[in-house]
Amino acid sequence: MSNLLTTSDEILASARALIMTGGYNGFSYADIAAVVGIRKASIHHHFPSKTDLVRTLVVRYREDAEAGIAGLERQVRNPLALLQAYAGHWAKCIEDASRPFCVCALLASELPALPPEVAAEVKAFFRFASAWLTSVMERGAQDGSLKLSSEPRVEAEAFMASVHGAMLSARAYGTPEVFATILAPTLQRLTPTATR
Repeated sequence: MSNLLTTSDEILASARALIMTGGYNGFSYADIAAVVGIRKASIHHHFPSKTDLVRTLVVRYREDAEAGIAGLERQVRNPLALLQAYAGHWAKCIEDASRPFCVCALLASELPALPPEVAAEVKAFFRFASAWLTSVMERGAQDGSLKLSSEPRVEAEAFMASVHGAMLSARAYGTPEVFATILAPTLQRLTPTATR
């Protein structure tokens, strides 16, 4: 199997990088053409509009997240360990700058200004993440590996908000360690006293 990226993949990677630095409205096809080294017409061939491009990017991002979560679920059974691994994944991504911020979280901050097709996909990503985290919280409450102070759905939303808020703070301060520092009390709160 080849490790070479297709032109479509290169366009998507460029769009993602540009979104991470300037948001949805912070780039144009001319910017992508300059980065990838192709003509704007070639980009339009793959993605007729910017809406098509960013919608495809978000769909792939969610599919990657779904595959990553499925792999994590195969490796880790304990709900607390799942949450720690999820937080650890983001801590590593922030530290090595491979994914310094969740692209969907960034786009969610622009939701009112996004095209409806893109907004729908961003919301689908959050529904997926919320459903998975809710299932982790439910399993943890049932087997005693998590100490919940609210219903599982509320705990899932609070955990997701903590993760994304910690990402934002790490980005704002330009210090990757801030992520783990902020998230530590959340994980500690969810840890049963007997396992601390």
